[in-house]
Amino acid sequence: MSSEEKGGMGLNTPDKEAPPAFSNGSEGQARDHEDFLTRNGLNLRSFQKRDYGGGVVDSLDRSLRTRHMHMISIGGSIGAGFFVGSGKALSNGGPASLLIDFLIIGVMMFNTVYALGELAVMYPVSGGFYTFSTRFIDPSWGFAMGWNYVMQWAAVLPLELTVCAMTIGYWNSEISVAVWISVFFGLILIINIFGTLGYAEEEFWSSVLKLCAIIVFMITAFVLVLGGGPSGSRYDHYYGARLWYEPGAFANGFRGFCSVFVTAAFSFSGTELVGLAAAEARNPLKSLPGAIKQVFWRITLFYILGLFFVGLLIPHDDENLLGANPYADVNASPFVLVGKYANLKGYDSFMNVIILVSVLSIGVSSVYGGSRTLTALAQQGYAPKIFTYIDRSGRPLASVAFLCAFGPLAYVNLHAEGPTVFDWLLALSGLAALFTWGSICLAHIRFRKAWLAQGHTLDEIPFKAVGGVYGSYLGLGLNVLCLIAQLYVAICPVDGGYNDAEGFFKSYLAMPVVIVFWIGGFLWKRTGWLRTDQIDVDTGRRELDWDAINEYRAKLAAMPAWRRVLWTLFV
Repeated sequence: MSSEEKGGMGLNTPDKEAPPAFSNGSEGQARDHEDFLTRNGLNLRSFQKRDYGGGVVDSLDRSLRTRHMHMISIGGSIGAGFFVGSGKALSNGGPASLLIDFLIIGVMMFNTVYALGELAVMYPVSGGFYTFSTRFIDPSWGFAMGWNYVMQWAAVLPLELTVCAMTIGYWNSEISVAVWISVFFGLILIINIFGTLGYAEEEFWSSVLKLCAIIVFMITAFVLVLGGGPSGSRYDHYYGARLWYEPGAFANGFRGFCSVFVTAAFSFSGTELVGLAAAEARNPLKSLPGAIKQVFWRITLFYILGLFFVGLLIPHDDENLLGANPYADVNASPFVLVGKYANLKGYDSFMNVIILVSVLSIGVSSVYGGSRTLTALAQQGYAPKIFTYIDRSGRPLASVAFLCAFGPLAYVNLHAEGPTVFDWLLALSGLAALFTWGSICLAHIRFRKAWLAQGHTLDEIPFKAVGGVYGSYLGLGLNVLCLIAQLYVAICPVDGGYNDAEGFFKSYLAMPVVIVFWIGGFLWKRTGWLRTDQIDVDTGRRELDWDAINEYRAKLAAMPAWRRVLWTLFV
C-alpha cells in the first residue's frame, strides 16, 4: 500500500500535499442554496430535514466568521462566575488567593486552549473535544466526556435563568421571579431559532459590551485606588494595597486557598467553546488560530488584572460578601460594590446590566455547546439517533430542544426548597469543566505521541500549541491539582470541621457522575485504553494549502526574534 493510500502516512515535509479530508470547498454550500427565511430559521421549511443519521460536519451551519470566533474566545465565557462568584471567592480565600488561583487556572487554560486549537485545525469535526477523547484516549472515556459536557450545560441553563431573574430583582423585587425566568427563557429560545448565526451575533455583541464594561471598571478602579473617588466616599484618598495588610491577603488559611479553585474553574467554563465552534466556521483554518491567541489577553487583562483591582478595593471580610449565594446574589458582586462604596450614581445599575447581559450570554452558550456535543454523540452512536436530526437552516433541532427542555428547572427556585436544587445543579456543573480540559490536554499528548510514532513530523502540523506537548503536561497536571484541591475542600469545608455526605457531594458531585458515565460507556461499547499503534491520526484530516502555510512560515522566519515571538503569540 502506498503512502497516498494510507492517507498520507509517508509525508515527511509540509511541501507535500496533506491527505484529503473534509472538503473546504463545500463549507456552507447547502445553507447558501436556501432562501433568506430558510437560512435563518424563519419559516416552516427551515425545520425540514437536511441530514439525519449521518456524521457529516458540513450538514451543520457554517456561518461563523473570524470576528465571531475572536469575540467568542475573548469574552464568550465571562459571566456570573466572574462578576458575581468572585465575591464569594474573595470572602473565602482573600485577595491573594483570588489572584493566585485565577492565575493558576489561567495558565492551565492557556495551554489547554492551544492544545485544542492544534487538534481542531487538524481535524474539522463537530463535538470537538469529545471526539478527540474518543479518538486519541479511550472511546469509553470519550463517551463519558461527551455526556459529562452535555449534562454540564444542561445544568447551567436553569442556573443562568435564575441569576437573570434575581439580577432584575435588584431594581424591582416585587415582580415574581417566575415572570423574569419566562422572559429570559423566551429570549434564549428566540436567539436559538436563528441557529448558529443567532448564537454568533449574540456572542459578538455581548462580548463587545462585556469587554468594554471591564475596561471601564479597570480604569475606574485604577483612579479609585489612587484616591480619585468622589469626596466623602470610601476612595476619596489614596487607597493603595492597604487591604492586603488589613484584614489581610489570605483568609481561612489553606482551606480558603483551595476553595477558590472551583470558582475560578466555573468562571473559565466556556473558554473551550471556541474549539467547538470551529466546526461551524466559514474558514476555521484562518480564523481559529487567531481566536486561540486572543485567549491570552482575556486571561491576563480581564481576569487577572480585573480581579487584582477587586482585591485592592473590597475587603474580604465585607459583610455584603458573607453568606451570599456565590452565583445568584448580585448584591454580593464586588464589581457592583465598588460603585456603591465610591458613591458613583448609576454605576451599580450599569454593572448589573452588564451582569444581566453576561448571564444571558452564558445561557445561550449552554444551549449551543450542549446541543452540538449531543449531536456529535448521536452521530457516533453514543446517543439516540433522533439527535442527529439537522434541519435546512443547519440547526441540530432535536439536540437544541433537548437542552432547552432543562430551562424550566429554573422554576423550581420558586419553591421553599428551591435553593437546595440550585446548589445541586451548581455541584453538577462546577467541576465538570475540569474533566473536559484535562481530557483535551491528554488527547493532545496522545495525538503527538501517535503522530511521531507513525512517521510524521511536527512540520506537518499547520498550527502548533505554543507549549507543545510539555504545555499539555502542565495543563493536565494543573487540572489534577485543582481536582485534588477541591476534594480537600469537599472533605474539609472552609468554615471548619468535616463535611457530611450531603456537603461532600455538593462539592464533588461531578466526579461520581463522570465515573458512572465512564463505566456506562465501557459496558456499552466494550472498548478500553487505545495503544499508540491503534490511534488513527490520518482519517478526516483537513485539506491544507501548504503553499500559503509555507509562505507564512517564511515570512515569520524573516522577522526579528522579538517580533516573531509577538506575532506567534498574539497575531
